[in-house]
Amino acid sequence: MQEIHFKRIIPGDEEYAKVFELREELLRQPLGLSLHDEDLSAELNDYTLVAMEEDNILACLILTPRGGDTVQLRQMAVWEDLQGSGIGKRLVDYAEQYAWDEGYDSIILHARIVAQGFYEKLNYKVVSDVFTEVGIPHVVMEKHKA
Repeated sequence: MQEIHFKRIIPGDEEYAKVFELREELLRQPLGLSLHDEDLSAELNDYTLVAMEEDNILACLILTPRGGDTVQLRQMAVWEDLQGSGIGKRLVDYAEQYAWDEGYDSIILHARIVAQGFYEKLNYKVVSDVFTEVGIPHVVMEKHKA
């Protein structure tokens, strides 16, 4: 395995199409949904962060400013054959440092129930009851800058 690096990309970068593909395949198609049906124009104001090995996207997530000192972590995806390898944790660590460096003090996210334990291991706390989003159960979780 080559060295993994982390960076921000923007819509229009060649890597963005690969991020779109990863999000579509892992996050939307299994639910019978498609990013092609969504208005993604607001993502121009987001921070799209990736884990890469050479030119390959391994994982991605988006940080969306939510006002004040809060950013929302969303659309996190790690290719299935890499889940459990630590890449997701490393990407979240990178995203947290990125958020703190950008002046945010709080990160919120809507975790799918199946991913709740992953975020709890990273010290995110559940702050809501279970609710349904995109047809599946979620909880709101948050973490504050130390």
